[in-house]
Amino acid sequence: MLLVNSISRKRFLQLTALASTSFLCNNYAGDFIPNATILRRAIPSTGEMIPVIGLGSWITFDVGDSESQRAPMRNVLKAFLEAGGRVIDSSPMYGNSEKVIGELAKDLGVTDKLWVATKVWTHGENAGKTQVENSKAYFRKWPALIQVHNLQDAHTHLKTLRSLKDEGKLKYIGITHYLNQNHSDLASIIKTEKIDFVQVNLSIRNTAAEDRLIPLAADKGVAVIINRPFETGALFNTVTGVEIPSWAKDFGIDGWATYFLKYIISNKNITCTIPATSQEIHLKQNMTALQGELPDPATRKKMIDYYKKVAL
Repeated sequence: MLLVNSISRKRFLQLTALASTSFLCNNYAGDFIPNATILRRAIPSTGEMIPVIGLGSWITFDVGDSESQRAPMRNVLKAFLEAGGRVIDSSPMYGNSEKVIGELAKDLGVTDKLWVATKVWTHGENAGKTQVENSKAYFRKWPALIQVHNLQDAHTHLKTLRSLKDEGKLKYIGITHYLNQNHSDLASIIKTEKIDFVQVNLSIRNTAAEDRLIPLAADKGVAVIINRPFETGALFNTVTGVEIPSWAKDFGIDGWATYFLKYIISNKNITCTIPATSQEIHLKQNMTALQGELPDPATRKKMIDYYKKVAL
């Protein structure tokens, strides 16, 4: 089931705008501490270490050419790298996002610093190859990872991506989806195909992927990227005006963004999560989750129980 068939782009923009009105200081407390040790995790297929907090680009980087539109995203990208970030995720589905990221990276002189993950989102072998070439041109280098977006024509594109990997052009290949109902489809491919990554939805309110899919990926040596960690901002609407518990501060958590992100990355089988934002202040606060202690399994349960108790 494709994103465009489930909900319109216009409706998602409306939801995002609504969610942004609830990003209060209580939700986004905290600051990234320069030079502190950041949390990284190994990609199972190679052992390469990447930071556990990345950057999504859906909607946020889909901007025009004017300086007023580009400046906020240039600041976000700059702050992301300064805070120790590397992994940035995009897709041909995200409008101008690939192009904008590539151009901003060039402007900042950071093209080589980005660990780029993008996607193929089309039908047919030739169309898929064209998208891959376009992505390479936008980013001015081969992406580290190319994924089949929402499993669209997955077996066709996986064949193409595997060939590129065999040729040494592409380091990692993977698959993605954002709906619980497609977890079984992701699982089927993990069981039958040799892939490096699976990207799937997970949040403190929607933990279905932790039941079977993420453990399966761990068993098969497949890295896991988490999308929609804030449910496109909707989670913040459920805790407006609610204080985080005092015990959470023992884990470097002093705002709801860090609370939600640390719940995710404290699952040892998750490699990275990719919150998106168009605001530098929110980016910096998201990146605080790269630092400090991670909750243990008992605390993770405590976090869920507390959230369920206070969520509006």
